[in-house]
Amino acid sequence: MTAAGTSASPHPGMGFREFVAFVAALMAMNALSIDSMLPALPDIGDALGIVEDNRRQWIITAYLLGFGGAQIVYGTLADRYGRKPVLLVGVGVYAVASFAAAYAWSFDVMMAARILQGVGAAATRVLAVSIVRDCYAGRQMARVMSLAFTVFLAVPIVAPSVGQVIMVFGAWLRIFEVLAAIGVVVAVWTVLRLPETLHPDDRLPIAPARVAHAFATVFTNRIAIGYMLAMALAMGGLFGFINSAQQVFVDVFDAELWFPAIFAMIAGFMVFASLLNARIVGSVGTRRVSHTALCGYIALAVIHALVSVAGFDTLWSFAILQGCMMFCFGLMGPNFGAMAMEPLGHIAGTAASVQGFITTVGGALIGFYIGQQFDGTVVPLTLGFAGCGCSALAVVFVTERGRLFRPTAAALRPAAGE
Repeated sequence: MTAAGTSASPHPGMGFREFVAFVAALMAMNALSIDSMLPALPDIGDALGIVEDNRRQWIITAYLLGFGGAQIVYGTLADRYGRKPVLLVGVGVYAVASFAAAYAWSFDVMMAARILQGVGAAATRVLAVSIVRDCYAGRQMARVMSLAFTVFLAVPIVAPSVGQVIMVFGAWLRIFEVLAAIGVVVAVWTVLRLPETLHPDDRLPIAPARVAHAFATVFTNRIAIGYMLAMALAMGGLFGFINSAQQVFVDVFDAELWFPAIFAMIAGFMVFASLLNARIVGSVGTRRVSHTALCGYIALAVIHALVSVAGFDTLWSFAILQGCMMFCFGLMGPNFGAMAMEPLGHIAGTAASVQGFITTVGGALIGFYIGQQFDGTVVPLTLGFAGCGCSALAVVFVTERGRLFRPTAAALRPAAGE
């Protein structure tokens, strides 16, 4: 493995475009595992005897908890054994669990399979970030993450429609079979094309003292932990929307047929934002972009909450305001993640696992709480958005010691290879 900034490719065997596509595929597996089954939740609930509508949200949350919880160990394993073998194990677990979920005969079995599916997919999240950090730094890392994040965000555009189309030609279990097949394809791609990106000199033994020191380094770094917490709060609003999206469109707006199309439109706002971020972050800077976006997110969330509380929300006002909020989220996500990782390049695997654990488990629990407040209106959801946004701003304000929008001295220096 050659360090970024030398004349050789930082990922030999893969060109830049294939590298971005590979990282995007790893990230897309997670999005597809969540959003492709949203149209199928009623059918899954009926098949498994789930009577209460809000209880169906566990099918989403169980996956997220497995996905977030397992990330805490993958970083340490990846720093010891390398990125490639750990990734292959995780993708293999994901494929097996997807197949098990397809043939679950009870709600408990489905929950176990979904948790295990999330545990396997967690490797893709940690390793995607670690592999990128192995190869790039600074604003170039943010650019790569933003390009990959674009595909990750594009998946929700088509995922509900894919799930709905699959159900036209087969039962809901076919969705899980497709996910299992995707896991196999990614495993083969990894074996054939991915080089080991962890330099041999950077391999770290699994020593309790060393692991404890690495975790302490992450948790005591103000910038890293601050942006992880802010991202968890932002993700909480997103997961709250995903958990209750099917109920919102069907029960509140009686627009079941419009669900995939409007969900795709909302996701499209995030895709456009991420593409825009990839073009401007190098010149504008991660802090100016993300802090401005966070302020815009809060303003839109407050407006949305006021509209819903006043009883004026319609299908299209909901879709437009939600889309604009997700546009802001698309400008926050990759930049918050990059800023959290920037000071921790020497322990990228552990840092990525902590980041994934905090943002996913924290976001999942917040989102589940918001989703469980669903009462046949969008008021709890919009109030949840506003609360998450304001809380995230408070965390960022403390993290930056009141210095919003201004880049640090380190951010002004070109990263190696730029």
